[in-house]
Amino acid sequence: MRYLHTMVRVRDLDASLRFYCDGLGLRETRRFDNAAGRFTLVFLAADETPDAEIELTWNWDPEPEWGSSRNFGHLAFRVDDIYAVCAHLQQCGVVINRPPRDGHMAFVRSPDLISIELLQTGAPLPPCEPWLSMANTGTW
Repeated sequence: MRYLHTMVRVRDLDASLRFYCDGLGLRETRRFDNAAGRFTLVFLAADETPDAEIELTWNWDPEPEWGSSRNFGHLAFRVDDIYAVCAHLQQCGVVINRPPRDGHMAFVRSPDLISIELLQTGAPLPPCEPWLSMANTGTW
């Protein structure tokens, strides 16, 4: 398993970039604008640890007040076999909140309700059961 990134929701992307880049010295490694989903993802990293990133998620439309925890999004890990990892987690009693129907991505939650994103290394695995027909459960 390889640690990838931590996602943080931001209300003001420019102010956040000033803080993380100008203030802390991180650099922008890549950016994705998703017009259909109405959000922007900006990935930042320190030169010393380029593979451990912070993902800033900026939703274009105003959102209700988050409170003190909704702005923290998730931890992300790349795994060699997403189906095997999800099956193992299920055997450990973990609910698969967003099953890997696409052979690429799944979400689970820690006992403290921290969202954990699992991403398949390389190309997605071929879709297969039981994941293909498994519905989402709860939130992540």
